[in-house]
Amino acid sequence: MTCLICGSLAYDTIMSFHGRFSDAILPDQLHKVNVAFLVPGMRREFGGTAGNIAYNLKLLGSEPRIMATIGVDGEPYLERLAELELSRRNVRTIKKAFTAQAFITTDIDGNQITAFHPGAMAMSHENKVAEAGEVKLAIVAPDGRDGMVQNAKDCAQQGIPFIFDPGQGLPMFNGDELLEFIDLATYVTVNDYEAELLVDRTGLMPREIAQRLSAFIITRGEMGAEIYTGDVVLDIPCVPAENIVDPTGCGDAFRAGLMHGIINDMDLLTCGRLGSLMGAIKISHQGGQNHKLVRAEIAERFKQAFGYEI
Repeated sequence: MTCLICGSLAYDTIMSFHGRFSDAILPDQLHKVNVAFLVPGMRREFGGTAGNIAYNLKLLGSEPRIMATIGVDGEPYLERLAELELSRRNVRTIKKAFTAQAFITTDIDGNQITAFHPGAMAMSHENKVAEAGEVKLAIVAPDGRDGMVQNAKDCAQQGIPFIFDPGQGLPMFNGDELLEFIDLATYVTVNDYEAELLVDRTGLMPREIAQRLSAFIITRGEMGAEIYTGDVVLDIPCVPAENIVDPTGCGDAFRAGLMHGIINDMDLLTCGRLGSLMGAIKISHQGGQNHKLVRAEIAERFKQAFGYEI
């Protein structure tokens, strides 16, 4: 059955800063920041939360369906989706906007500074969940604000279990709005920074958030992840990567592993471990969609990492 990926399609311009942001930004001068970074490395990639998650789900053998908006410059992305045999049925072109674009600068420690132009993403509410057909699991990932609200409500009304993944869109919502998302969702997944912001805005601790869900997942980069479910906290280790190349899209790869596990009725520990593995595979490659392992290779790496088969 179909996984519905509600999120962004974007072009990522990724730049490499061969230093540390912490050495270039003076803490006592943050009120008047005027900083330039020399970025010898630059490339353009296909990205966006929906594109990255769907790409990883396809590698795993799932059937992802993207629901997103692109702009007048979106034809190259449509061609790429066709090449990847990913459905374009629920991708809408907004003719008076550009496709969303992220400008990402990464330092030698993997820290990132991102400037994001939403473009056509701001019109994501023009898409409708009901038009996606039969769906087993959805994810409401970073997208246009109105679109995220609408998609969450539509999934809940149609009885579609979904993951709320606010990501970098989390600051757009106040505490009451985030509580509503939590109560509509089946799962919530955030990184450690987003978890702190979610706790601050809702007034709920992670265990309290988990009590309203099937599971609350917090990813912690090289520290692995935690899955809060009921009164239990599952510790998910970080799978060692072959090489540390580029963290862009690692969170999306984790979410794809999580979703694949859920729709295939794997236990939550295995779902988290598969997510961790997908993140490790991704970080060894540049961009969010350039790792090309087939399903059998991923399964073999999982067995090597965790000692059992999926």
